[in-house]
Amino acid sequence: MSEEVPAGAGPWRQVARIVAVVMALWHLWVAAMGPPEAMIFRALHLLFAFLLVFLLVPTRRGRTAPGPEDLALLVLGATVTLYPLLTYEQIVNRIPYIDEPTTLDLVAAGLAVLLVLEATRRVLGWALPATALAFLVYALLFTTVDLKTLLDQLYLTTEGIFGTVLGVSAAYVIVFVLFGSFMERSGTGRLFMDFAVAATGRSVGGPGKVAVLSSSLFGTVSGSAVANVMVTGQITIPLMKRTGFRPPFAAAVEAVASTGGQIMPPVMGAAAFVMAEFLGVSYLQVTIWALVPALLFYVAAFATVHLEARRQGLAGLAESEVPRLSHVLRERGHLFLPIALLLGTLLAGYSAPRAALIGLLACFPVALLRRGTREGIHWRAILDALEDGARNTLSVALACACAGIVIGTIALTGLGINLTALLVGLAQNSLLVALLVTMVAGIVLGMGMPTTPAYIVMVALLVPALVKLGVVTPAAHMFAFYFAILSAITPPVALAVYAAAGLARSELWATGREAVRLGAAGFLVPFLFVYQPELLLIGEPWRVAVACVTAAIGVLALAAALAGQFLRPCGRLERVALGLAAALLVSPERLAEAVGIALLAGTALLQLRRPRVAVSGT
Repeated sequence: MSEEVPAGAGPWRQVARIVAVVMALWHLWVAAMGPPEAMIFRALHLLFAFLLVFLLVPTRRGRTAPGPEDLALLVLGATVTLYPLLTYEQIVNRIPYIDEPTTLDLVAAGLAVLLVLEATRRVLGWALPATALAFLVYALLFTTVDLKTLLDQLYLTTEGIFGTVLGVSAAYVIVFVLFGSFMERSGTGRLFMDFAVAATGRSVGGPGKVAVLSSSLFGTVSGSAVANVMVTGQITIPLMKRTGFRPPFAAAVEAVASTGGQIMPPVMGAAAFVMAEFLGVSYLQVTIWALVPALLFYVAAFATVHLEARRQGLAGLAESEVPRLSHVLRERGHLFLPIALLLGTLLAGYSAPRAALIGLLACFPVALLRRGTREGIHWRAILDALEDGARNTLSVALACACAGIVIGTIALTGLGINLTALLVGLAQNSLLVALLVTMVAGIVLGMGMPTTPAYIVMVALLVPALVKLGVVTPAAHMFAFYFAILSAITPPVALAVYAAAGLARSELWATGREAVRLGAAGFLVPFLFVYQPELLLIGEPWRVAVACVTAAIGVLALAAALAGQFLRPCGRLERVALGLAAALLVSPERLAEAVGIALLAGTALLQLRRPRVAVSGT
């Protein structure tokens, strides 16, 4: 769910390892026994994050150990996160904005804000800290808020740094990241790859389909597009290139499939947990809403790969390279059990952290069940999994703390209300205009920061306007969630594309264009569920069924139009007809859907009457 933090070296590396393991074990204990008071819980979570960041990411580039300045910041970080614990009674008994904060309170608050900005910069770069700074400058220079009131809000309440979003990282995200680390260390990653190769490797364009299937499976436990690319792409991209896929297309397939992992239940990106908290629903409910849109996204990607391979006449893998599915399931299929346990415990009504804990505890015992999966299972692997999980949580924890600065400032200044009124006025009650503005904002925000803070900022600034214009609340949040994610494949800053292009050694802009084409359904699906909430499984069953079927046919028609291949290679007019059919099929109007089906059927009949030869204009 986050990008990996450098490991460091030497004795300080061992100190960081101990801190990471303790951090992981403490959060697992909390998942089992229940969390302490909100501010105490969140402050301790941030304490661990500060310790690890200042140990593992030195100020000076090229260093493998922290310098004196890093250790000084580490001490300050520990001080400002322990301060609320030491003065907890005073903080909870005071009345914010009425009881004056002490000078020591204000000094600690100012240091905490600066340390959050600096730690976030070290892990994520300047984009998110710069955004937080812009909101702080706005509050101090363009509103009546004074510095004392602002620091009070950001540090001495649970409306700022120690707000709900940091609580989500502490209670939910780290446990699921640890679950992913345990699954990876217990060999589930290999199972996902073997399963995908066995299921799709022999078919037309098999390696491309392997990339789509394996990345969707791996994404359910990683939640990070870039991490997904780096793990599965090292195998799938060379396979695709070897069987004839162009390098930009091969890289784009992996980037798009890996990006979709954040929207694929049962384990999605970190922002899904934030969404559940914002909406006051269970995490299971969020996964239910996300299920059909995620399937539409992957159906379209899978179909585009298939049609592209047919158009180019590409075959699958050789029989000798493809294991038997029955053999894979017999030898390694038991490694699916932790995911089944996670789903079962969620359905049984357990909390998301408790369900993840149960799944996590099953990973290594399940791997020990068969001789073929026991290799590498020992105490060091467990410690490595604990360390990996803690380190991989850092970017989310610090992004949430930094986003807390933004959220606290917005709440204090009333900026969110003002922007909602402005957006509604600009849209002039046109929902489509408001959706397009939100789409662009999500992509732009996502270019500079991870999905979670991008989604949080959109919820604070833009989602209320969508709700005011009549969008059902879950659809408005999912819309923002999707476009915060899709920035990973949208040039000019597209991190998943960068990672995949590096593995494929392909040109960045060519890969980006292919990624947008392959992921076109991802850009379309959010508009679909805004106008048809039935795609979120909201509404009467028969309406849900009709919406799902027509939407699936629509995204398949879109894939055919973009690939230039349907039952036969397509000419220009046929591609236009398929594109028009796709647009009509995803309309909420039944008459439009009927016309779309007729247009699709007519195109199919025309192609069936034509011999199987390429046509000009493809």
